[in-house]
Amino acid sequence: WKKLYFAHHWPVTVCKMNANDCHDPPKYWTIHGLWPDRAEDCNRTWHFNVTEIKDLMSDMRQYWPDVLHSSLNRTQFWKHEWDKHGTCAATLEVLNSQKKYFGKALELYQHVDLNGCLLKAGIKPSSSYYKMTAIKEALTSFYGVTPKIQCLPPEEGEKAQTIGQIEFCFTKELQLINCMVPKGGSSPMQAHLKLGTEELSVCNDTLPTYYPSEVQ
Repeated sequence: WKKLYFAHHWPVTVCKMNANDCHDPPKYWTIHGLWPDRAEDCNRTWHFNVTEIKDLMSDMRQYWPDVLHSSLNRTQFWKHEWDKHGTCAATLEVLNSQKKYFGKALELYQHVDLNGCLLKAGIKPSSSYYKMTAIKEALTSFYGVTPKIQCLPPEEGEKAQTIGQIEFCFTKELQLINCMVPKGGSSPMQAHLKLGTEELSVCNDTLPTYYPSEVQ
């Protein structure tokens, strides 16, 4: 693999997509995962062991919670992220153990400080709409790179998309780089956006954008 995607998701939108066990989602961006591009499930024999990250537990629960399942002692989400992505990221020395992988992601989270950056730019959850270009410009001017922003497309009868995920790209040396958007700029509505199956896709630059403060 060549680069890492560091994904933050907006818990309110995650809950909107999966109305199951979501109670009172955090009102701040949380970690979704740290993903090498083009590699998954690299070592099926390297099993997740929660005791290896016990020192990180309070930070994990705060910044990398399982938004969909609110019970605190549930580790399923982290196990999934380790099995699918962590075992691949571990070819890098700085990520070559569970403690290093999760610890480094928590460090990057503090370093990127997405919550602080958006607030400084005056972009906060609201019932009015934002322009996607304004959100992009704020992030790009702050970080000097272009992140990948994903939205939930408008539901039937809605005119606005809902912001759901922001991914930052890093080199193997953990330097921020641009996340390349597919050729042709903001991708036209892809075929996989069937109504009823909620799925995030690259945000549309021309649609009004909702940044919800609570699950509707």
